[in-house]
Amino acid sequence: MSRANPQQKRAIQHCNTPLLVLAGAGSGKTYVITKKIAWLINQAGYKPSDIYAVTFTNKAAKEMRDRVKSLLKKGDDDTPNISTFHSLGLAIIRQEHDSLGYKSRFSIFDSEDCARLVRDLMRTDLSGDKSLPDRVRWQISAWKNELVTPDAALQQSTTDPIATVAARIYPAYQENLKAFNAVDFDDLIMLPVLLFNRNLVRLNHWRNKVRYLLVDEYQDTNTCQYALVRHLTGKHNGLTAVGDDDQSIYVWRGARPENLAQLNEDYPDLTVIKLEQNYRSTGRILKAANAVIANNEHMFEKKLWSELGYGDPIRVIVAQTEQHEAEQIAADLHAHMFQRRNQLSDYAILYRSNHQSRLIEHCLRERNIPYYVSGGTSFFERTEIKDIMAYVRLITNPDDDAAFLRSVETPRRHIGPATLEKLGNYAKQRGISLFEASSEIGLEQVLTGNSLARLRLFIHTIAEFQVQAGSETAAKLVRELVERIDYADWLRQVNKDAKTADKRMENVHDLIAWIERMQQKQSDTLTLYDAASNLSLLGMLDQDDEAGERVALMTLHAAKGLEFPHVYIVGMEENILPHHNSQDDDGISEERRLAYVGITRARKTLCLSYAQNRKRGGERVDCEPSRYLSELPKDDVQWEGLANPDPEESKKRGQAHLDNLRALLG
Repeated sequence: MSRANPQQKRAIQHCNTPLLVLAGAGSGKTYVITKKIAWLINQAGYKPSDIYAVTFTNKAAKEMRDRVKSLLKKGDDDTPNISTFHSLGLAIIRQEHDSLGYKSRFSIFDSEDCARLVRDLMRTDLSGDKSLPDRVRWQISAWKNELVTPDAALQQSTTDPIATVAARIYPAYQENLKAFNAVDFDDLIMLPVLLFNRNLVRLNHWRNKVRYLLVDEYQDTNTCQYALVRHLTGKHNGLTAVGDDDQSIYVWRGARPENLAQLNEDYPDLTVIKLEQNYRSTGRILKAANAVIANNEHMFEKKLWSELGYGDPIRVIVAQTEQHEAEQIAADLHAHMFQRRNQLSDYAILYRSNHQSRLIEHCLRERNIPYYVSGGTSFFERTEIKDIMAYVRLITNPDDDAAFLRSVETPRRHIGPATLEKLGNYAKQRGISLFEASSEIGLEQVLTGNSLARLRLFIHTIAEFQVQAGSETAAKLVRELVERIDYADWLRQVNKDAKTADKRMENVHDLIAWIERMQQKQSDTLTLYDAASNLSLLGMLDQDDEAGERVALMTLHAAKGLEFPHVYIVGMEENILPHHNSQDDDGISEERRLAYVGITRARKTLCLSYAQNRKRGGERVDCEPSRYLSELPKDDVQWEGLANPDPEESKKRGQAHLDNLRALLG
């Protein structure tokens, strides 16, 4: 996109009042945000350091930073503050840790740490229900997103047994986090909001820092994030919110699309600008998207349009069974790729739930079609990475008991459960961390002999690295740590074959290389604590998918923000899309938005599919086509599989496939 269209130009140059930009799918919202940041600096007189922009993923934040950098004058070291919401929250907590009652080097608990803490606090509540701790943890997270404190949760009247248990666990959960000098992911937003609620001095300090705030994907903000935006902007006009209520697909995790409408009430002089020209998809795809989403109630009316031509018909493949559906999709994609001479990376297969990928993967493998499944295990969720990061966390925050427990027996030091239980009881009686308890003389009344000696040797190792952390670079320290604990030998002990051990060790080397790259960007000023915090956020915000030349398989949720020339959406059935857990009016509307997001990922062609029956609970059941299929414009849909195929058409298609294959093979 070389030049701004009239609506984009208005949005870029508007700064007299708070602004809401309703940016339809593919309408250039990132272009508008980054161009506006450059315009504020180059034309409106803002200093780069006065401008803050927030989004939801590291990938989106990086793309914005790179684009803005290319638009600003070279040689200017002062840059705008572009980050995720959670990175901004982390920056605030780091500066305000005294006001919040935290020590400077706090840890960020990941989901595994939080789950372990909840399980420990619920030992008497499990009653054989292994899923209960996860549901309690989810409830606590939901409360934090809604800005509900532990005291407020206790005062709520509820008949929900999960909420009842969670309300009792929540205060102890927060107390334990504080004792570990740790925060969880939700605290990164909630703690700054609670601070600003009660401390006007600190609030005004931050309002003076944040002179202009741009918020991406505003429809995905939750109550807590909205409160943070309100605090930082106050009553001044320095706000641009960019969002699309039609792409709000995260209500299930706390997002409130009504926050878009709330802007009208909180900012009476709000200006609204709509971006409706789509630069991604053909006219027929947009017509289908508009037709489907028109069945939802709207806070703001808009209609996408394009100058990219009308395009191919939208195809619907009707399969007999789920196996037949997977076979049809794999065969169709294979034929389409050869007929059009496309690349594998031009294609995406989208689905509502992860389990739907299994049969498709099998059929792609049978045809030797390379693919990747997006949303798999993040690089930072791998065991070997979490092992090393536990050491880093403990070195930088000795109050972090979760990091202590992971590190102390990785590699194995023969410090058994009985020893750790005695240590834990002693630390609890003394009201101190496991690390501090390990070095106290009083522990010798509880532990003796080899158990105590091994524990003290571990503590001594960590203490040495704590001293080194003051003088050595983060990457060098981590490299020395990995060698000191002989982690490569540990991997060879715990893995069945050398190849797996070597691959996991490569991941550890990749981690060190990642830290080195971060150091280079910060001119070697990166501390070990900085590395620990930054890598914790990277692990929780983004998946590590390196696509290459492969077909993309992913959920509709994971596809948001992406685009592909050719898109397949499978499982277009009632109880799949819309999902069987989303049968009330609000759920049906959100599922329709999910279908809309899937449709608008496609640039050139779109193919939908469903099975007439599939196996559920060991029995075959008839399937009803998704209601969203009936909402498509009939004249633009080509149905395949409802009747016997035309033999002449099949013959032509097969011959085209063979001709292209011969051409490719020379």
